Amino acid sequence: MTPDDFQYHTDDLELSGDPDAGDWSIRCTEVYKRLGGVPVLNGLNVAFPDDMITVVLGPSGTGKSVLIKNMIGLMFPDSGDIVVRGQSVPSLTMPQLLALRRKIGVLFQDGALFGSMSVFDNVAFPLRQHTDLSEVQIAERVSQRLADVGLADAMDDAPSQLSGGMRKRAGFARALVMEPDIVIFDEPDSGLDPVRTALLCDLIQEMHAIHRGTYIVVTHNIASARQIGEYIALLWRGRIVEAGDAERMFSSANPFVRQFLSGAAEGPLTMD
Repeated sequence: MTPDDFQYHTDDLELSGDPDAGDWSIRCTEVYKRLGGVPVLNGLNVAFPDDMITVVLGPSGTGKSVLIKNMIGLMFPDSGDIVVRGQSVPSLTMPQLLALRRKIGVLFQDGALFGSMSVFDNVAFPLRQHTDLSEVQIAERVSQRLADVGLADAMDDAPSQLSGGMRKRAGFARALVMEPDIVIFDEPDSGLDPVRTALLCDLIQEMHAIHRGTYIVVTHNIASARQIGEYIALLWRGRIVEAGDAERMFSSANPFVRQFLSGAAEGPLTMD
């Protein structure tokens, strides 16, 4: 077996469909990105379906976080295109990019809370920065989002008073407060034990059922993918190995996919 037999299957990725029909929220086409001369995204092709929970799986160091930064315009590809809600991110002006980002919520690994602000003020921050809502309206929406994630009694606490799981939930509330079309989770289970990871996944599913939209969960945790993934894309060495609905992926005959999703030692994926 040669590496090309299992590494990259772009021919059967579900990239077809009319982009104007709303089938896909984000489409990445032939995306290349090098950092320090090292290829990180290496001809990546993937499309994220609208109104579903997509899990992007992959080993550590395979380009998952760089993919997120390119999708939200914190980085730009060296070549290729990323289209979000019909807009080509690399070609946007800064005002257009800022307007697009307001439609995207991001939950970073550690919650990325401001230590000098209360939980309430952390969640209110995007509303105060980017909307003309009154303080009464802001208070109403922030209180609702904190109640959604089970932090109604912690709104006056400082982030330092919260457990790791609570900080994740506060970050989730902030990601939702602008009522975004797309929510991206960067390793949301990082640093959490299996029980709290399962509870966070339950919360992600619950919030998606209420608010809908496109949720993209970037992780290397197979248990999380099994629990919440409706659509799964497997990323390795900067390209997509295979992508499809969860049932298809967990029954894949692809040796790399089968090895990674089963956590087996035998297979094409090594310690290198």
